[in-house]
Amino acid sequence: MHVDTHHTAAAGGAAAEGDANHGYDAPDLRVFVFALFFIFGGITSLNDIIIPKMKELFTLDHATAMLVQSAFFLAYALFSIPAAAIVRKAGYMRTASIGLVTMTVGCLLFIPAAGKASFEMFLFALFVLGAGITVVQVVANPLISALGAPKSASSRLTFAQAFNSLGTTIFPYVGSAVILGGLATVDSSTLTGAALDAYRTESSRTVVHTYIGLAIALLIVAAVVWTRRNRLNEEQEQTGSILHAFTLLKRPRFAMGTACIFLYVGAEVAVGSLIVNYLMQPSVMGLSDVAAGQHVPFYWG
Repeated sequence: MHVDTHHTAAAGGAAAEGDANHGYDAPDLRVFVFALFFIFGGITSLNDIIIPKMKELFTLDHATAMLVQSAFFLAYALFSIPAAAIVRKAGYMRTASIGLVTMTVGCLLFIPAAGKASFEMFLFALFVLGAGITVVQVVANPLISALGAPKSASSRLTFAQAFNSLGTTIFPYVGSAVILGGLATVDSSTLTGAALDAYRTESSRTVVHTYIGLAIALLIVAAVVWTRRNRLNEEQEQTGSILHAFTLLKRPRFAMGTACIFLYVGAEVAVGSLIVNYLMQPSVMGLSDVAAGQHVPFYWG
């Protein structure tokens, strides 16, 4: 069973010629996919700037501060397979819009988190944001492969990853100036009660303003993608279970490769998350918060 989108192609322009096996002729859509790589790469690396901010605001130890990444990447584990199911049912462009709107909601949840001065609410906001990014990533990789001739799919993927790296370079650099530049000179460990809550609310405004800006940008991109939701002539298969993908783990090489990627990404994220606080230590480089944050792009870029 499949849904024919030829008759609905009027919304967002004529449907692109081709199919998923031979490639879609839709050069304009590649621009949006490259933008998606830039966005989710940048927002993911921005966590490395959020961690020292949360650590300072809530007087956290390193282990507790790393819950920022735990909450964010937990969404990857929980929503990857559901996201794939959504792609099969709704198609690439609609699913991308869903992911972008979810990211927008995650960004906006920073507002009540700051208002309540709650670390747990910040973690929930990051979890929702991570869920949206997961959906967008599940869409982006196969979509950029399908937008053109199959023989050049690897080249498009490589080029798209360049935009991902560009995002991981620009976002932390700008974010460190905006977010870490507002780190207070007050020692929060000396405050209690209402004074501590007021301090946290005031100091978290830079984070809120940053993510409100991101929410506006994401909503604009989501709207543009939605107007092009019928650009592809997709056949949305309804048969079979997405859970069959787990049978691939029975293949030793695939299982070992999956484990290697899991460990590699874990180590990569852990190092990036600790760079700012590490470089600020007097026994290391003794950098200011902003200067340390602006070294993060050298790691990710």
